[in-house]
Formats: sequence, C-alpha cells, structure tokens
Amino acid sequence: MAIKDWPVDERPREKLLHHGASILSDAELLAIFLRTGVIGLSAVDLARQLLAHFGSLRALLEANQKQFCQQYGLGPAKYVQLQAVMEMSRRHFESTLSRGDVLIDVDTTKRYIQQRLRAYPHEVFACLFLDNKHRMIAFEELFRGTIDGASVYPREVVKQAIHHNAAAVIFAHNHPSGIAEPSQADHNITQRLKSALELVDIRVLDHIIIGDGEIISFAEIGQL
Repeated sequence: MAIKDWPVDERPREKLLHHGASILSDAELLAIFLRTGVIGLSAVDLARQLLAHFGSLRALLEANQKQFCQQYGLGPAKYVQLQAVMEMSRRHFESTLSRGDVLIDVDTTKRYIQQRLRAYPHEVFACLFLDNKHRMIAFEELFRGTIDGASVYPREVVKQAIHHNAAAVIFAHNHPSGIAEPSQADHNITQRLKSALELVDIRVLDHIIIGDGEIISFAEIGQL
C-alpha cells in the first residue's frame, strides 16, 4: 500500500508536522528524506530495508559514496542531498557556538565535536579556538594517528592558538575503538599542552574524547 493511502496520522510527513520530528522512528525520518519508494516498496519500507542493510542510521549516514550508491533506491543525487543536509547541520552548530559561550551551551559543543570526529577510522586530534567570551573562532583538525607524545606537538598547538588570537582552547579527539575512557597518554598530552599554553596566557577549558555514543569531558570528571 502506498503511503498516500495510509491513515493520515500514520504518514511520516503528517506526523512530523503535527507532532514534531522527535517522535518519528529512524525509518520514518529516512523515508521523508527519500521522498519516494521503489517498485514494490513504499518509502518507509525502503528505509527499513536500507537500515537493516547498514545496521543503523548512523552507519548509513557515514557510508562513503560507493557504499551508499550501490544500494537499490539510492544514487548520486541522494548522496549529494544527504551530504548537503549534514553540512548544513554542521554549519548550524558552528553558528550557534560562534554566537554564544560554549561553556553555557555545553551540549551543543559536545554534539558539534562528536559530529566532526566520530566517523573517522583513525584518531584525530583537534582544537576548538575561542575568544575571551568563549565564542568559537575556529575548529581545526591538527594531528592524525595515535594520540601520544610523539604525534601531538605542543609547539604547533601554541602556534595555531596565537594565529587565531585565541584566549582559550578546548582539545578534542576521537577513540575509533568506541571506548571514550581517557588513556594515560591522553592525560599526559593534556598536561603538556596545558603547560605550553600557560606560557602564552591561553587557558585550556577542556579536553573532550569522543567514543561510540559516549563523550567524556576532562573538565566534567575533574581531570583537567
């Protein structure tokens, strides 16, 4: 049965308009994005089939172009639309952080960093550079690979902080293993960077570690 023949209160678009997006299932949200189904499958049925194939909505969203376009009902046009939607979401977060104090809007800050770093298959160390009102100046991915004393260079972090005329920074990196628990190397590099930045009067506000669905803040656990 086509979605247009469903009861009005069961149609994804109408449900969203009447009750908001948060009540929709992953399949219903994806069906709205897909707009149409394929022969023999409604948009919701196609969405369910795609979610079953990829294993989760996150896995589908993070699929590369080849993986995405190989699936029945998808293609380059849908892939381009999806990337545009995700980029708009990232820019929305950036706009929010650039207007207000990131320490007040901690949840938005975490979600933004999670969105930027979670999908990488390797570790990425990044810095959020802030002005004296804790508004975002820039977010930069500075180092890739294993995060330890040999791969993160305090001199480069200080150089970029001065370049942006930052008054404060937040460090962030991902754990591809999915476990966000800080390692001893994470603690060691945090203290090295903090000491280096103190020499030029730049404050370190936090170090955020992104795992698989888990986020740990050094400031929140009292380890800064």
